[in-house]
Amino acid sequence: MMKKQKEKEELKDLSVEELKIKVESLRKELFTLHLNIVTTHIKDYSQFPKLRRGVARALTYLRQKESKNTK
Repeated sequence: MMKKQKEKEELKDLSVEELKIKVESLRKELFTLHLNIVTTHIKDYSQFPKLRRGVARALTYLRQKESKNTK
């Protein structure tokens, strides 16, 4: 539980550009995981929802910051 809150706080503190980089790296990691499932055996399938949630969280904070900047 504390880990999630710490992750959320870190995302809140990032700038718009840093959030874009974070989203891109999470998407690359998810893509790599999808490739690994096709080519090799994956031990931990719980990484898929964790990464998708991470991308969604980062995009949420990114959109919030972008809307604040436009106001």
